[in-house]
Amino acid sequence: MISVVIPTLDAEQRLAACLTALVPAMIEGIVREVVIVDGGSTDRTLKIADQAGCDVVIAERGRGSQLIAGANRSRQPWLLFLHADSVLSPGWELEAADFIARVDTGQRPRQAAVFRFALDDVGMAPRLLEKSVALRGLLFGLPFGDQGLLISRNLYREIGGYSAVPLMEDVGIVRRLGRRRLARLRATSITGARRYREEGYVKRIARNQLCLLLYALGVSPRRLAEIYRGSAGAEPGLAADGEAERIKSI
Repeated sequence: MISVVIPTLDAEQRLAACLTALVPAMIEGIVREVVIVDGGSTDRTLKIADQAGCDVVIAERGRGSQLIAGANRSRQPWLLFLHADSVLSPGWELEAADFIARVDTGQRPRQAAVFRFALDDVGMAPRLLEKSVALRGLLFGLPFGDQGLLISRNLYREIGGYSAVPLMEDVGIVRRLGRRRLARLRATSITGARRYREEGYVKRIARNQLCLLLYALGVSPRRLAEIYRGSAGAEPGLAADGEAERIKSI
């Protein structure tokens, strides 16, 4: 039923937890394969993936390129794109299976779906960010890539799939989907907050907002990657420990 596609780069810290959350769905036959698309990890990422029985693909580094490679490698009629530092909440597979059944039988429109966003951190800042993400999703239909994307292969192909860009691949695909073709599930995708804690919530969110504004004004993803690299001193698209570079929406 579902092929899970996970892009990785030095993701050993959270990959095992990400994969563990998929086990109930695999037992139930809801998830039929997990494709790990690695961009050149030097830690234990590939060993963890191999021990878990994943299908491992080596691809050009960059989340957009890796997601494309994973989709091309996968075989099931539904795709779940998931970040390596995201852990789905218990019972997610039942809601996902119900969503798929309703779409496949015509009981609901041809839509894709995302999960609710949460951070593995305590305090006011992460809770406020979670609420702002939920509100933004309702108002603008622009979720975080950290919320996953459950989409049928046919719809994925219809909208052109992901773009092989260094940044904004998640924004691009949901824009092509449009608000009416994007549902929000009740289950949660719990994402690592390490980079928010290390850099500071205000600084990180402000930089991401700036990059999104520039993107909306027509600055190319490649130019944005140069700007982001200069300001953050990090490789865009995929970061160490599988942490998503959150160039997100308002």
